[in-house]
Amino acid sequence: MLLYALQRLVYVLPVAFGVSIVCFMLVHLAPGDPLTAIMPIDATAAQQAEMRAAYGFDKPLPVQYGLWLWKVFHGDLGNSIASGRPVVSEVGRAVGNSLILASLATLIGFGFGTFFGFVAGYFRGSLLDRLASLVSILGVSVPHYWLGMVMVIVFSALLGWLPSTGAGPGGSGAWRPDLEHLRYIILPAITMSAIPMGIISRTVRALVADILSQEFVQALRAKGMGEWDVFKHVVRNAAPTALAVMGLQLGYLLGGSILIETVFAWPGTGFLLNTAIFQRDLPLLQGTILVLALFFVGLNLIVDVLQTTLDPRIQRG
Repeated sequence: MLLYALQRLVYVLPVAFGVSIVCFMLVHLAPGDPLTAIMPIDATAAQQAEMRAAYGFDKPLPVQYGLWLWKVFHGDLGNSIASGRPVVSEVGRAVGNSLILASLATLIGFGFGTFFGFVAGYFRGSLLDRLASLVSILGVSVPHYWLGMVMVIVFSALLGWLPSTGAGPGGSGAWRPDLEHLRYIILPAITMSAIPMGIISRTVRALVADILSQEFVQALRAKGMGEWDVFKHVVRNAAPTALAVMGLQLGYLLGGSILIETVFAWPGTGFLLNTAIFQRDLPLLQGTILVLALFFVGLNLIVDVLQTTLDPRIQRG
C-alpha cells in the first residue's frame, strides 16, 4: 500500500506542473490590462512602465512564469494588485471558509444521497423508488444559484428565520463553530448539497441494485443469513465507489461554488475568484486557481488510496 501511495504521488508531480502552466497561461491570455484598475487615468508612460516593472509584466511570458513558479515553490504567490495584501493570506482565509462550507454540504449531500440511494435500490420499482429518484433528479436538475435565491427569499426575507449573507454577524469574514455563526452557514450549505445529493443518490441506487442482483447475495440469503448482515455486505461492496464519488464532489464544490458563494456573499474561494475576475487581479486569480487545482489533485490522490484500502480487490497499475 505504501509503495502504491508513493507511485501515485510520483504521478501527481507532472500533473501539478501541467496545472501550473495552464493556470498561468489562461490568465495571461485573457483580454484586458490588469494594471488599469490601480493606475490613475492620467498616468504617464513612465509611470505605467514603472508599474509594469514592479509587477514583472515587462518581462517575456516564459520569464514571468519561471519567476512566478520559483516564488510558488517558496510559498510566495505575490501580492494582490487591488488590495496590496499577500495572496497567500487572502487565499488561505478564503480556502478555509470554502472548505468548511463544502465539507458540510458534502456531508449533508452524502448522508441524504446515500439514504435515498439505498431506499431506491432496495425497493426497486416501488413508490419509494420513484419518490427517491424524483428527489435525486430534482437535486441534479435545479440550478443551484436559483435554489439559493429561493432559499434567501423564503427563509430570510419572508420568514426571517436565517440570515441571508455573510459568514457571521456584522459581515464577518471568518466563520467560527458557534451557534451564532452556525445560522449563517445553514442556507448556503443546504443549497450547495443539492447537486452532490442527487449524484450520490443515483450512484448508490445503481450500485445497490447491481449488488443485490449478484449471486453472492442470493447465496448469503440461502445460507440463512439475516437481512441486516446482508445489508452490511452490500454496504461494504458499495463503499469504495460511493467514497470516490463523494471525494470528487467535495473537490467540485470547493472549486465550483462561485455562484452560490456570490449569492450568499460567503467569503470563500468562489467569492474571491469572482472579485479577482472583475478586478482583473492577476496574482490573486492565479494563486486562487492554482491552490484549488492542486487541492483537487491531492484530493484525488487521497481518494484513490482510500479506495484501495477499503477494497483490496481493486488492483492498481
